[in-house]
Amino acid sequence: MRAFATLARTSSFTQAARELHLTQSAISHSIKALEQDVGCRLLDRLGKRVVLTQAGEQLLHHTNKVLQEMENARESLLHLGKWGRGRLRVGASTTACQHLIPQVLREFKESFPAHVINIESGDTPALVASLLRHRIDIALSLEAENEPQLEFHPLFEDELRFIVGALHPWAQAGRVEREDIPRQNYITYSKNSVTFRLTEDYFRREDMVLNTVIELGSMEATKELVKLGLGICILAPWVARKEIEEGSLVALPLGRRKLQRRWGILHWKGKRLNLAEETFIGLCESATAPLRQAGKE
Repeated sequence: MRAFATLARTSSFTQAARELHLTQSAISHSIKALEQDVGCRLLDRLGKRVVLTQAGEQLLHHTNKVLQEMENARESLLHLGKWGRGRLRVGASTTACQHLIPQVLREFKESFPAHVINIESGDTPALVASLLRHRIDIALSLEAENEPQLEFHPLFEDELRFIVGALHPWAQAGRVEREDIPRQNYITYSKNSVTFRLTEDYFRREDMVLNTVIELGSMEATKELVKLGLGICILAPWVARKEIEEGSLVALPLGRRKLQRRWGILHWKGKRLNLAEETFIGLCESATAPLRQAGKE
């Protein structure tokens, strides 16, 4: 196709051969092979000059587009090979996107300023699906069960607790009345989430069924509704640290047994991580160090 485009521009086998550093015979054989491939004559010889047939004119239009795309691809690959350039596709839960990812990305961009970063937000099942489909490279999420193709790099553990408004009777008393637990109105996170399943299993073992009145996909909206007294929720205290510190929300234990979750980085098992991915994981470890320490206390 390059020989055809050059010949069409120069109208000369001699000139085309000189530009492409080939023999005239090689150019002639290339054009013959191309004509056999497309099934029609592309060029007419008029003395020493070459002119395009109508079919040749039509093919030249597409040929120029193909060659330009190839040039663009080579340019992109050239930039990709330069130090610090590349792409990082990260999946993260909505909670991590708000409370963990910003700090990590700020430091990551200092080391990799030319990297293109894509962030996909979703619950753990959605992130697992994106990893398996190669839509993302790594995911900051809860531990996934029964996924033998994925490797889990643990970061920290947290504990789910009742989160109630400051004026709630439990907050006033400083304790939870067991018999009142099924009577409360609960604002829960998405029922497709790992957190919902863990919570449901926990209270099933306690012979309790929680009364869900509102289901939301946003932790921030959930906290606001709890502050307004429209119900209570079950969250990890670090997600509501600001509200707990200012006194608008109160965290209380679920019961004698703790309900804990494991957070970490998911990626394909056996995958050789590149420098950018290893750096991102290291920054996640640093950002979650306080949460890791809190989990040990």
